[in-house]
Amino acid sequence: MQQIRHYFPNLTDIQYQQLEQLASLYQDWNTKINVISRKDMDNFYLHHVQHSMAIKKIINFKAGASVLDLGTGGGFPGIPLAILFPKTNFTLIDGTRKKLKVVEDVALQIGLENVTVIHKRAEELKGKFDFVVSRAVASIDKLWLWSERLLHYQQKHVVPNGLIALKGGNIKAELKLLPKGTYYEINSFKKIYQEDYFAEKCIVYVQA
Repeated sequence: MQQIRHYFPNLTDIQYQQLEQLASLYQDWNTKINVISRKDMDNFYLHHVQHSMAIKKIINFKAGASVLDLGTGGGFPGIPLAILFPKTNFTLIDGTRKKLKVVEDVALQIGLENVTVIHKRAEELKGKFDFVVSRAVASIDKLWLWSERLLHYQQKHVVPNGLIALKGGNIKAELKLLPKGTYYEINSFKKIYQEDYFAEKCIVYVQA
């Protein structure tokens, strides 16, 4: 939490309290089902919470905007983002029901009223969103294939609607698989955080 307070010094007391509650809630759930690996649980805030919160460094979601967390797993990046943007509506979907029970309980326990949890695969989902966010789910071309039809044409933000994905590894090879003419941007974590853990990570934005 110390690093989060360092990088995000202007949050409210309620937001800090909600973030601080996450560790014990996930630790408790981890004794029941395997939500997060034990190794990652030792670095819970760095690997999961702080990682997810990086999206705030490239965009501020507006009040009333709708954001889809595609393949949320245990609730990342959706839960931390819902804490950061309490007036933005977040829909968290995943194909694994047992993990969604965790997400629902965590959102309830910390008092998030802007989170909707749905047990569906992206291909089955109907509706329109301003942005799709995702973390460690699939290659960027697959994420875009699933996301493009779910994005609103009407714009609310300075940044046009699109996909925002937390990625690592050989992202350039993945980007070559996007349809020809697709506009994208790569934001290196080196410009966001100083920790070595983020050295090879980036945020990819694909414009609708």
